[in-house]
Amino acid sequence: MVEDRIFEKVRSIIAKQLGLEEGKATLTTTFEDLGGDSLDLFNIVIEIEEEFGIQIEDPEAIKTVRDAVDFVETKTKKH
Repeated sequence: MVEDRIFEKVRSIIAKQLGLEEGKATLTTTFEDLGGDSLDLFNIVIEIEEEFGIQIEDPEAIKTVRDAVDFVETKTKKH
C-alpha cells in the first residue's frame, strides 16, 4: 500500500531528526508529543521535501505524522 511506504519513510525521517526509535512515531503522534520544536519540524519538512521531491507550502499545518503522510500522498499523486 502506498500510504504504508510513505509512512515508513516519513517515520524514519522523523526518528532520525529527533533521535528517537522509529516505533515511537505513529500516525496519530504529534511532533510535540515526540519532543519536537519548530526548528525540528522545519528540518523534518526539508528532508521530506527532498525525499519525495515535493514542496510543502505550509509546514505549520503539519501537526501529526498522519498530516505529513497525507500531504506527501496527495502531492505525489499529482505527478
